[in-house]
Amino acid sequence: MTVTTSDETEPQAGFTDRDEGRPASESMGERLLGALLDRVHKIAPRLVGQLIAQEARTAGATDVSIHLQDLAQMTLRPLTGPGLVGDPLPIAGSLAGRAFSSEQPVEEPLPDGSVRLHLPMLDGSDRLGVLGLTLPRLDDHDRQLAQRLAGLAADMIVTNDNYTDAFFRVRTVGPLTLAAHMQWQTLPPLSMITPDVDLGGILEPAYEVGGDSFDYAFNDHVLHVAVFDAMGHGLEAATMATVIIAAYRHGRLAELPLTELYPAMDQAVASSFPGRFATAQLGRLDTETGVLSWVNAGHPPALWVRRSHVIGELTGPISRPIGFGAGTPVVQTAQLEPGDRVLFFTDGVVEERLPGGEQFGEERLRDLIERNTAADLTCAETVRRLSHALMAARSGRTSDDASLLLLEWKGPPREDELDRDIPEATPDG
Repeated sequence: MTVTTSDETEPQAGFTDRDEGRPASESMGERLLGALLDRVHKIAPRLVGQLIAQEARTAGATDVSIHLQDLAQMTLRPLTGPGLVGDPLPIAGSLAGRAFSSEQPVEEPLPDGSVRLHLPMLDGSDRLGVLGLTLPRLDDHDRQLAQRLAGLAADMIVTNDNYTDAFFRVRTVGPLTLAAHMQWQTLPPLSMITPDVDLGGILEPAYEVGGDSFDYAFNDHVLHVAVFDAMGHGLEAATMATVIIAAYRHGRLAELPLTELYPAMDQAVASSFPGRFATAQLGRLDTETGVLSWVNAGHPPALWVRRSHVIGELTGPISRPIGFGAGTPVVQTAQLEPGDRVLFFTDGVVEERLPGGEQFGEERLRDLIERNTAADLTCAETVRRLSHALMAARSGRTSDDASLLLLEWKGPPREDELDRDIPEATPDG
């Protein structure tokens, strides 16, 4: 990263007394990233943002900001503290929001000749927020180091989030119900991107959701996905949803086939919540073949999207909701093509009543899907925009939870993918 000095005889900013023990052969990038890794274990978790800002300033950056997305994925909320700047920003209509949505750095030339960088912070492929900093000049080395800094910042925040409430408080804009808090604690990351698959999910209303949830895991060459809607609202529904997710993960870890996983979950709900039930979609995508298998336990059929057009529904026999003791389910399959997307959703998406009294309906959902998938966006950004378009079309009305889970099969995995990423060892190491 660019280093500025006020006089040629002055030492470079930072890495002086404190870093006398560091090798002189280290590059600026090694010093910056190494200093963060060395120091992050020695500070209180809530101070991670301030540490990142301090080390970035030492390397020559100014006006360092760290924004995290709020739970509803509408705004970017700033971390505060010494060395950090920034105000809340809308994701739609801001440069930081563009970096977040596109998952690409955005460069903003400033009148004094410096450049403001807005860098998406990705935890793996899950979008966390945006790192902002200003540099007096910019070259390819600076760009590369800044991106690495943003990636390390994301990892540091996610890791330390396990030890403090500071970051979750920043992401929580409005009052959060106890039921919603339970749901957020059980959710996996909202997005995942690999060379084989792309996936994004969202819950609404983010601060009041009760019975809706989703889960996924990518094991070997199989992507496991599930969407749930527990009967009722509030804390009782959230408690049931928590048990359902635990039963699903327990069976998934035991590598139960769908024909055994469904009855195992059914038994868990029936014994824990007599007389109550949950609807569900349980799916498995074989990324080697593109074959999607699923069990529909009372949900609306998933929509099948190809080249930005809904080409059909994943229809077929519907099994009884989980908790009704239905026995062996009917497993159905479909052959996807590379680039195909599938949208799973709960009934709260299409059954919401509009101000005039009519249901929102599947036709409106199809139209919004086609308009939002035509922009060649990731599944995470597509489903975020789709959710907010649904909310706007309903004039903000939400009398029931609504979940969306969108997946894309990119094509068969490449066997040599890892080999291409890791250089071969040379004889001298």
